Amino acid sequence: MTDRSTTTVKSALRVLLLIELLTEHPRGLTFPEIRDALELPKSSLHALLKVTTERGHLVFDEVHRTYRLGVRFLEAGQAFFAGSDLRERAIPVMEHIRDQINETVQLSILDGRENVYVAKVTAVQVLQLVSEVGSRLPAHATGLGKVLLAYLEGEELDRRFANVQLEQFTPRTIGSVEELRTVLEGIRREGYGVDDGEYTEGVFCVAVPIFGPGSEPLAAMSVSIPSIRLRESTRTEVLELLLRESRLLSQTLGSRR
Repeated sequence: MTDRSTTTVKSALRVLLLIELLTEHPRGLTFPEIRDALELPKSSLHALLKVTTERGHLVFDEVHRTYRLGVRFLEAGQAFFAGSDLRERAIPVMEHIRDQINETVQLSILDGRENVYVAKVTAVQVLQLVSEVGSRLPAHATGLGKVLLAYLEGEELDRRFANVQLEQFTPRTIGSVEELRTVLEGIRREGYGVDDGEYTEGVFCVAVPIFGPGSEPLAAMSVSIPSIRLRESTRTEVLELLLRESRLLSQTLGSRR
C-alpha cells in the first residue's frame, strides 16, 4: 500500500470513528471532548470537523459549542430504512392498526419540505382516501409532514423554509412559518400531530413519529378518517392505538426513547 493510500484509509477511519462517537452522544460533544475521545492531534481534528460541517454531515451549535450529527445523516437513514428494514417491519404493524379500526394507515418520510409516502394499508370502506405510495405532499399541510418537521433542529427548519411562502390548500392550512413553528412545538410536546382538513377538506388525520437509534424520527405513521365518520371516541381510540403501536415499532428499530 502506498503512502497516499495509507493516508486515505487513515482519514476514512477517523471519519467513521467520529460518526460512531457522535451517534453515541446525540446531543453533541465539544471540541475538547471529541479530541480526548478520539485522541487526535488538534490540527487534524480541526480539519476533520471543518470538512464534515461544511458538507452538512455535522452541525455546530454556537451556543453550546458542541458538534452533533447533521441532517445529511438523517437523510441517509431515511433513505436506507424506507427501502428496507423500516417498511418490512412497519407494514405488519400498519395492517394490525387497520384491522382494529378499519381505517387507512400510511407511512411517510421527509424530503426537503415534502413528505413522501413509502407504504399504505387501505381500509375496506365506501369512502376511500386517494393517495399513492411514492406521492409527495407539502409537509406543512399534512399531519405526517408536520410530525417529521417537528423534530428538525431550529436552524435546519429555518434553512428549509427561508423565503418560502406557504401554499394554502384550504382555509385551515397553516399560513406562515411563524405559525408553523408554534404548531411544531406543540407536536414535540404532545408526541403527535393532526391534520384537520388542512390539505383536503373533510379529511382528518392523526400522525405519530417512528424513531430509530437517533433523536430524529425515521418516518411518521398516520391514520386518515373522513370527517363524516369521525367521532370523539374514535379520535381517542385511534390516537391511543397509534401511540402504543408506534412505540413498539420504534423499539424494534433500535429506539431507546
